[in-house]
Amino acid sequence: MSLLVVGLSHRSAPVGLLERAALTGQVPTRLLHDTAASPAVGEAALVNTCNRIELYADVDKFHAGVAELSLLLAHHSGVDLEELTSHLYVHYEDRAVHHLFSVACGLDSMVVGEGQILGQLRDALARAQEEHTAGRGLNELFQQALRVGKRAHSETGIDKAGQSLVTFGLEQVAAGAGEIAGKRALVVGAGSMSSLAAATLVRAGVADLLIANRTAERAERLAANLGARTVDFGKVRETLADVDLVISCTGAAGVVISAEDVAAAVAVRTAANPLAFLDLAMPRDVDHAVHDLAGALLVDLESLSQAHAATPGAGDVDAVVGIVADEVEAFGAAQRAARIAPTVVALRQMASEVVLSELGRLNTRLPDLDERTRAEVSQTVKRVVDKLLHAPTVRVKQLAAEPGGAGYADALRELFDLDPAAVQAVSRTPIGAQAKADTTHAGGSPR
Repeated sequence: MSLLVVGLSHRSAPVGLLERAALTGQVPTRLLHDTAASPAVGEAALVNTCNRIELYADVDKFHAGVAELSLLLAHHSGVDLEELTSHLYVHYEDRAVHHLFSVACGLDSMVVGEGQILGQLRDALARAQEEHTAGRGLNELFQQALRVGKRAHSETGIDKAGQSLVTFGLEQVAAGAGEIAGKRALVVGAGSMSSLAAATLVRAGVADLLIANRTAERAERLAANLGARTVDFGKVRETLADVDLVISCTGAAGVVISAEDVAAAVAVRTAANPLAFLDLAMPRDVDHAVHDLAGALLVDLESLSQAHAATPGAGDVDAVVGIVADEVEAFGAAQRAARIAPTVVALRQMASEVVLSELGRLNTRLPDLDERTRAEVSQTVKRVVDKLLHAPTVRVKQLAAEPGGAGYADALRELFDLDPAAVQAVSRTPIGAQAKADTTHAGGSPR
């Protein structure tokens, strides 16, 4: 697999551009299908979060792949290609694996060490599987990324390096509007981020919690789980005057809470007792003009990014960086070794066919051999062939696992004049069948 990543995130693009490029509704699914359908792409997956849009693809050629993925991102995001290109980052092969593993560990998150990204990567893989755009290569890659992320969180204190975006956001709200405990709160939305926000508010000790969502059933399920109440989504504007804190993350394409809505609600508020908003949506749910209203406090992704940039780094980050480096090396070695396996299997199959052919000729020339002698000759020939192949095939697998080891497969094919079609046929066999063939003698007996 030749892995290519093309994307943009809070690290490469301003929040305003991320907001315009945000993929909502059915757009992510269409982008995924169009990417997989490209002649330059074999497999595809999309990581689409509030501050990250990344296409992962197995490509035949690097430059053609970069051009195609960049064009698809521009087309589906609605951002001009020339403008978008200056904010895109590109990673290829081992660097692409390193990037994904770093993302899984929370090293590339707005809040370093946050664990929510693992769920988002799991969702990305599930979508690619459901849409049949991910094959064996991306399945193995993302599954390993999830394992690396879990390892980083279990073996280090990376969780202490930063909190979830929700927790960090609420800390910023508390700094400007006072303690969360005892406040009346409204959560707009009922997706994964909104559910996390609602649960965090309950743990923080809010006095009253309201949930509003376009789909009432989802709001009711979330409210029932948390002991909260629901409010009709169409009455969010009227409800603003009755709460102290609003957290919004709906995934809507436009503004959900306008500056006019907020102005009416904060008419009797003061700077010492503001109506606080935590907007975690991309594109934004709360009108940016709310920043300028007296009696209101708006904490959004842009202000969170600025606030977190000023926080000190955590000591455990270095440990996670080391884990990522080790895991990338191990994954690369396994992938390189796997690439030579079909060639080794094809070589053993060819040797087996030669043995059978020569034994057949022996039977024709010496038809009077007794069965005991014939069996002994047969086993001797098979053992000789197996012993001749054993050391070089084991060694070539070891060498292939090293950087630059892909060339050993080519050398093996040339030296033994292997039919490329035979190697390709082995590559298409199921994993279990190939492993079984690879652990069999040239004559058919187990090693």
